[in-house]
Amino acid sequence: MQAKTIPNLITGLRLALTPVLAALLLTGHFRPAFGLLLLMAFSDALDGFLAKRLGWQSRVGEFIDPLADKLMLVGAFVSLWWVGLLPGWLTALVLGRDAVIVGGGVAYHFCIGRFKARPSYISKINTFLQLVLVGAVVYGQFGALPAFLAPGLISLVAVTTLWSGIAYIVVWGVSARDARRAAAGH
Repeated sequence: MQAKTIPNLITGLRLALTPVLAALLLTGHFRPAFGLLLLMAFSDALDGFLAKRLGWQSRVGEFIDPLADKLMLVGAFVSLWWVGLLPGWLTALVLGRDAVIVGGGVAYHFCIGRFKARPSYISKINTFLQLVLVGAVVYGQFGALPAFLAPGLISLVAVTTLWSGIAYIVVWGVSARDARRAAAGH
């Protein structure tokens, strides 16, 4: 095993743990789910650190790391909605944004050409806030949280989800327009 494959192995572990997290949430095992969520968040930070700081990046990692993050969060959002801990409208908003991003990326790839997906700053904030919301909701099932925290986080996640989704549409739309103009010789 080469050292540069370690981040991908860590990401693969996070992918494999996603159904376990969902099962824990769906069955009401919130303490272990919270511990697993913390482990998964730490693994995301660790694989990112190893890939970027030590130069252990790969094309596979560029694809599976964001996929693992999205699947973890989607699994958590759907599970928490299913058990009545997150509102359906927020879960639909999060899933809709992700569908727009994936659909836009696929359309761009086939209609315009290959692109290197880089998360925007607002998208990184959105992902962080989604993770904090999930963690707070799960922790709130066995620990005390301020009453304003979950509603405030829900509002922040809704705003940043909309903002980041619109930002992706604008950036990719401008990029597609410019690529088409360049191809046409304008």
